[in-house]
Amino acid sequence: MRKAALVSLILVAAPSFAAARSSPVLVELFTAQGCRSCTEASEHVNQLAERKGVLALTYSVDYWDYLGWTDTFARPEFAERQHAYVTRLKLREPYTPQVVVDGRHEVAGLKTAEVDRLVRAAAEAQRDPPDMKFIGPRRVDVGSGRVPPGGAEVWLVRYDPKAVEVTVKGGDNRGETVVQKNVVREIRRLGAWRGRPQAYRLPRAEDEGLRTAVIVQATRGGRVLGVTDRGD
Repeated sequence: MRKAALVSLILVAAPSFAAARSSPVLVELFTAQGCRSCTEASEHVNQLAERKGVLALTYSVDYWDYLGWTDTFARPEFAERQHAYVTRLKLREPYTPQVVVDGRHEVAGLKTAEVDRLVRAAAEAQRDPPDMKFIGPRRVDVGSGRVPPGGAEVWLVRYDPKAVEVTVKGGDNRGETVVQKNVVREIRRLGAWRGRPQAYRLPRAEDEGLRTAVIVQATRGGRVLGVTDRGD
């Protein structure tokens, strides 16, 4: 069998997996430390992060910084990801707290019962994710599968699995302590996925102690096709 050199994007033979196909439900919370109504949503997503079969991620956005507190975890690319969902889901504008489930449905984060309903429905839905497997510390293999119209892409997410406490010193939440879990610290597009087995080179983590997740998703904020998660 020919072996391709390990470059940023490598074609490989279809990986072999002994386990049955599975993929956690992806729950994405868009929030801000200066958002007064976000605390309850963060608490609920923190609980979802402990649930088996769920990958709950917290993205801090920066568009509320003008209220008097600069979010310590916000990055422009997190707001860009939310804007992609706004366009795809035909929303008028981004808001916090917002929860997006598997890239298919969104709901206000304060509607915790509806969040739970969407997570249950996603867990029960029939899915056929591509096989995904980490190969060493710097590579992930994605197997074959059906590509949605418009194509699909592979995303790297690195997040802090610990509960992080931040004392807000300005703005609407001045004096409050915000507790966030699975805070995303890095998101990066690894490349396109065209339904054929393919390997992707993983960059080095920017910080120690972060976990790595890889998401296969329809382009421009489309539905999530598969997720794999690994602790580094």
